Amino acid sequence: MQTPPAPEPGRPPRAEVPDGLPVPGRFAHLHPDDGACLMEAASLLATGRFTDRPPGTPPVLAALARAVNDCVDDATRRALWPLAADLADAGPADRAYGPLLVGTVVDAARRVRPGSRRLECRSAACHARARRLARARTSTTPARIADMLWWHGPGHHDLEHALRVLLSAPDADQRLSRLLRRAVTEARVRTTREQGPLPAQALSQRG
Repeated sequence: MQTPPAPEPGRPPRAEVPDGLPVPGRFAHLHPDDGACLMEAASLLATGRFTDRPPGTPPVLAALARAVNDCVDDATRRALWPLAADLADAGPADRAYGPLLVGTVVDAARRVRPGSRRLECRSAACHARARRLARARTSTTPARIADMLWWHGPGHHDLEHALRVLLSAPDADQRLSRLLRRAVTEARVRTTREQGPLPAQALSQRG
């Protein structure tokens, strides 16, 4: 049996996908017997519930995963299937994560359509919001409401527009696949960073 490759520096080990998951498929499903999208598989791994909106995955990352799952061809979808295990526990809590991810998707779309003034403006707005929120550590009720309104308004619209641009590229499947893989890796790295090192007592108990 081959030895699995060592994780890249700074990247947490990739979770393993257990056997028994539903067959990969496009769109939402009523029952696992009918198949599952990437986020439905992640939800089964995370909570045992069959939904495409598991609580442990940030809404922006879940929306990106659902869109990529539904847009790529069958072979690419199957190749992305192991990401379900990572998506199950990819949940950075910092407020800057949402606009940073949308900005990353917009930047990917700008490489397809570099002359787009709209994409340029939306990229600048997303990254400016991410920088501003990175300095606002407290997550009060008004802050959570503001973040929710941003996501259901300009954030969601910007993500959808950028994805439509990416789908117009002749190599859309490859671009979307690379984009989702990078997004999941970054989410897990940020989550690990937020959790920080284990306390000395916990480490001694594990040893």
